[in-house]
Amino acid sequence: MAGSQNSKILTVIQTIGRSFFLPISILPVAGLLLGIGASFSNLTTVQQYGLEGIMGSGTLLHHAFLLMSAVGSVIFANLPLLFALAVALGMAKEEKAVAVLSAALSFIVLHKTISELLLFSGQVLPNGETAPNVIAGTIGTTLGMPSLEMGIFGGILVGLLVALLHNRFYKVELPTVFSFFGGVRFVPIICTLASILLGVACFFVWPPIQKLILASGQLVVKSGLYGTFIFGFMERALIPFGLHHVFYMPFWQSALGGAMSIDGTMYYGAQNIFFAQLASPNTQHFAIEAARFMTGKYAIMMGGLLGAALAMYTTAKPAKQKIVGGLLLSAALTSFLTGITEPIEFTFLFVAPLLYIVHCAFAGLSFVLMHVLKITIGTTFSCGLIDFVLYGVLQGNAKTNWMLLLPIFVIYFVVYYYLFRWVILKWNLQTPGREDDAQETKLYSKADYQAKQAQEEKKEKTTSAEVFEVDEQMEAIIAGLGGVDNMGSLECCATRLRLNVQDTTKIDKALLKQAGGLGTIVNGNAVQVVFGPTVSTIKPKLQRYVDLKRQA
Repeated sequence: MAGSQNSKILTVIQTIGRSFFLPISILPVAGLLLGIGASFSNLTTVQQYGLEGIMGSGTLLHHAFLLMSAVGSVIFANLPLLFALAVALGMAKEEKAVAVLSAALSFIVLHKTISELLLFSGQVLPNGETAPNVIAGTIGTTLGMPSLEMGIFGGILVGLLVALLHNRFYKVELPTVFSFFGGVRFVPIICTLASILLGVACFFVWPPIQKLILASGQLVVKSGLYGTFIFGFMERALIPFGLHHVFYMPFWQSALGGAMSIDGTMYYGAQNIFFAQLASPNTQHFAIEAARFMTGKYAIMMGGLLGAALAMYTTAKPAKQKIVGGLLLSAALTSFLTGITEPIEFTFLFVAPLLYIVHCAFAGLSFVLMHVLKITIGTTFSCGLIDFVLYGVLQGNAKTNWMLLLPIFVIYFVVYYYLFRWVILKWNLQTPGREDDAQETKLYSKADYQAKQAQEEKKEKTTSAEVFEVDEQMEAIIAGLGGVDNMGSLECCATRLRLNVQDTTKIDKALLKQAGGLGTIVNGNAVQVVFGPTVSTIKPKLQRYVDLKRQA
């Protein structure tokens, strides 16, 4: 019973983490606008590169870059609202559009309720200013309203509340006289009332939590390099469980990641502090107290994992090196350019879990090195070449110490190459291109599929073949997941197909691997299949295929 309950809790946490991905995926665009806009609207930078004539104050380009910076800034300023919408969207079972609308309404109601209570209690003065006796930074402005500084936690609370009420009431039937307000129309009504109560609760409960969060953030800061190492280690270690977003996001978006006054305004969270400094013309050097939670991933993503990919290529069987080389080159370039590392990490996670732990330790060490050397390069999503140029090179070495990172790239590349090569050869690990059975590296064949379906889903196979053209990869994925009747609704993030299944004993990891999966994770009834960046095309194709099979 306890195990089942733990699995349900883990499934909920994973669903929340998956929901985080949508607002997180917006950050690269917002960061691109803010990074370019802030860099080239900064008159000091313009003068440094001798571009006053075309980018100086008053020019058309100067105003364009100011606009880009303002648009990027407003996205970061409204992340709590985006998280509220995304969590409601991700956790609603059906009628997701209604859930998103209800989340937007509930977010406004929550903060308006808190705003009025702050005014009634005297913590906010009639002119909108904060009372002198209030702890600095605990009250801010949300959507133009004075409110408690809740950061993304406020958005997440709203999203969870709306999802809970939506899933409970979107099919509710009311008495005939009130039937117009039944079904999906009832959801925003009940959410509005519930958000008022949530606002009252937050007014009393959140201030003590604010103090606790501030104290916890100070504890991490005061723990120095040890705390930095633990953060870097855990951020990598949680990736196999899909919980890394849940872990690092509070450090990036709340007081756990520090607090700093920039140009007279208090900012909380490592990422918020960095981008506030990025937009400020007064920044001389980005704060290491914030960058310590971001910069450490660059050495892993742009150096270490490239060495690991080369080690796997050189240890592959000669006859398979050409095929494996293309796969590994694509994965290495993805890591280097965009910072998406899972295609490489999952190629060795399941064949050498101890090696993955060593990888996590090197990640923690990288964060420590950045902290010691005061290398302060921020990020929007993941630490690849694009972010490295925008938030390191273009900001200048004086602000970021980005040049110190170049030799670390080389060191991590060399260390990873020789370490991985030695471990692979010593223990004869079955990394790509070293499999004993050549069939393991191929896509699941039609003959194999038909043989398996004859045993488990003969009737369904025959019907499906008559209705639509068989796609071998889709059939293999479905078979590996135990058949369409075993599959719940499909979701995906940047690299993983995610779903819940009825019976985990029907999961066939070998079939999923043959269908292109880099690894399969089963936690309770929650299943994640790692395909890498191609999952964005696999998921909708698989969804259509499953729908056709269910209609057959």
